[in-house]
Amino acid sequence: MLSLFPHGAAMTRRLSALPVAALLVVFTGSAVVPPRSSRAEEGADLLPTVGSIERLDPRCDALVPQGAVIEVLASGFAWAEGPVWVRAEGHLLFSDIPHNRVHKWKPGEGLSVFLEPAGFTGPAAYGNERGSNGLSLDREGRLISCEHGDRRVSRLEPAGGKRTLADAWHGKRFNSPNDVAVHSSGAIYFTDPPYGLPGGFDDPRREQDHCGVYRIGTDGTVTLLCDTMTRPNGIAFSPDEKKLYVAQSDPAAPIWKVFNVQADGTLDAGRTFFDGTRLFRERKKGLPDGLKVDTAGNLFATGPGGVLIIAPDGTHLGTLLTGQATANCGFGDDGATLYMTADSLLCRVKLSTRGPLPGP
Repeated sequence: MLSLFPHGAAMTRRLSALPVAALLVVFTGSAVVPPRSSRAEEGADLLPTVGSIERLDPRCDALVPQGAVIEVLASGFAWAEGPVWVRAEGHLLFSDIPHNRVHKWKPGEGLSVFLEPAGFTGPAAYGNERGSNGLSLDREGRLISCEHGDRRVSRLEPAGGKRTLADAWHGKRFNSPNDVAVHSSGAIYFTDPPYGLPGGFDDPRREQDHCGVYRIGTDGTVTLLCDTMTRPNGIAFSPDEKKLYVAQSDPAAPIWKVFNVQADGTLDAGRTFFDGTRLFRERKKGLPDGLKVDTAGNLFATGPGGVLIIAPDGTHLGTLLTGQATANCGFGDDGATLYMTADSLLCRVKLSTRGPLPGP
C-alpha cells in the first residue's frame, strides 16, 4: 500500500451490480461511491476495459498475448490492495484499506464483503489507512493478513477468529505490516513501513526506528532481516525461493531490490535489481509497490504507470498501463490470470505465462 490521500464518508455495505455504461468511479468532494461489481456471469465481452499494454521487448509477447486487454471487474473502492486467489473456493479476496474491509469477488457471483473489520479492531478512530493491506495464504490455506491498524500479522482460523502471529520485534510494536510472502517451509516474510500509522513516519506512536523486512519462523520467532531499506513494500520469492524481491516505495529512490536467501532463511545485503527513477520522473502514476513472480522468474511489479513486467535479468519488457496508481497484483484462476488492484478498481488481464497460486 502506498497512496495516501484523504478519504471521506464511509461506504454502504450494499454491493450491487450496474450496467457497464455506468461502471465509472465517481467522486463528490472526498466521498466515494459504493463498490460496484460488473456482472461477470453475463460474459467477459461485456466487461469494460481500461488502459493499454505497452510492449518494449519481443519477450513480452510470450507473457502477454496479442489482443489482451485490462478488464475492470469492480470499482468504487477507496484504495484497493492485496489481491489473493483462494483456489479451494474459486474466489479472489482483496483489501480496501481505508474502509477496513476485505472484499470477495467470485466469477458468476460478483462482489461481497468477506471480512469487516479487517485490520483495525479498536473502538476509537485510527486514521485513514487502518484496514488490512497485503494478503496471502499459508500452506494450509489459511488467510494471512498484514494489518495496519492493529499493527500485526494475523491468521484467520478455520474455526473462527484471528490469531496474532507477530506484532512486535524486541518488545517494540511494528509500524504497520504492509505486504507478505509465504515460504514453502511455512516461514512468513513481510515488510513494515509506517504507512498505516495515522501520522506516518512522524507518528508519536511509532516504536521501531527503522522500516524492516522480517521473517516469522515456523516456531513463531521473529527475525529482522533488513533494516536498510527506506520504505520496503511489496515482497515476493523467485520460483526456486533462492531470491527475495522487495519493492521500495520511496520517491527519492524508487527501486526494487533482490536478496539472496541463505540456508537459515536470512538474507544477504541485497542489491538493486531495477531502478524506477526515470519512470517516476516521467510523472507516471504510482511507485514501486506490490509484486508477484511467474514460474519463469519474470516479475509483475506494480510501479510507475501500472504493472511493470521485468525479466529475471532486469530488462523491462513492458507495462500493463492501467492509467491508475496501481497497488498490487496476484495470479489467479489456473495461474494464467493476473488480478490487479488499481486505486479504486479491481482489474484482470489474461496471460500466456502462469504464476504460482498461494496456499496448499
